[in-house]
Amino acid sequence: MSVLVLALVVEAAFGYSDRIYDWIGHPVTWLGALISTLDGALNRGHQSSDIRRAAGALTLAVIVAIAAGIAWVLESALASHWAGNIVLALLASTMLASRSLYYHVRDVANALTTEGLPVARYAVSRIVGRDPQTLDEHGVARAAIESLAENASDGVVAPAFWFLVLGLPGLAAYKAINTADSMIGHRTPRHEAFGWAAARFDDLVNLPASRLTGLLFAAAALVLPGASARDALRAMARDARRHRSPNAGWPESAMAGALGLKLNGPKSYKGILVNDAYMGEGRPDATAQDIRDALRLAGTAWGGMVAALLIAAIILQM
Repeated sequence: MSVLVLALVVEAAFGYSDRIYDWIGHPVTWLGALISTLDGALNRGHQSSDIRRAAGALTLAVIVAIAAGIAWVLESALASHWAGNIVLALLASTMLASRSLYYHVRDVANALTTEGLPVARYAVSRIVGRDPQTLDEHGVARAAIESLAENASDGVVAPAFWFLVLGLPGLAAYKAINTADSMIGHRTPRHEAFGWAAARFDDLVNLPASRLTGLLFAAAALVLPGASARDALRAMARDARRHRSPNAGWPESAMAGALGLKLNGPKSYKGILVNDAYMGEGRPDATAQDIRDALRLAGTAWGGMVAALLIAAIILQM
């Protein structure tokens, strides 16, 4: 548990070095390269849906086995002494994303405030998949807040959860599944069958963390002026299951309730309108200040999680 605390603190403080990224890439880019290779080799358009679904399941099994296997070897070699645990924490920190998420979302708020709608649309396009040109200023702000809520779970809480449960192999396996879902888990002619296993497994492994993230947002709202823990819990209970995603609705509805906003709803992806349920019953006209309030809520939630883990680690050491 102390290794996880150190990993969370290191990632929040320093993130992943751009110099290291330029030199050797990142674990997610390595996984992405492997997934792309297997996609090109095994996903053949002339094959039946059943065969492509089996090939996609095999692809997922291969990348999870490789990622978890390498992580298991590293953990087995390093976990026996304090210096090795520091290295483990540094390795784990590369698969967390609170710092980069915070700055990407903050960039949207800054753009709305000082640079105008076109720049804000570009900034939000880096963190959402919807069509940015269809968004007005309120739509850009809502999209940034929704992305923050969902990725707080996928990029921070879920990796931490799986590290806590299964160590570095669990964290690596989670990142492999999550990366596969982002690359091939789409309902497109090419990937609807091939990416089926990746999408379903991603839903499964994100289930506990998405609920936990919503609860962390509600807890953070207890200590933030102007935020409402009661409304966060009420919005989760009422709206979370209505979301198109089995997981995204929990942190999004909690965020909406806590900040008095109405999030989600109909949106456009590559010219296709997707009707989704609204999360929350508050204002739909989100602003740059609401983005900053959402960042404070998420930061407080992450800090509370780290504090709880640190207290638990100290108690276990006694």
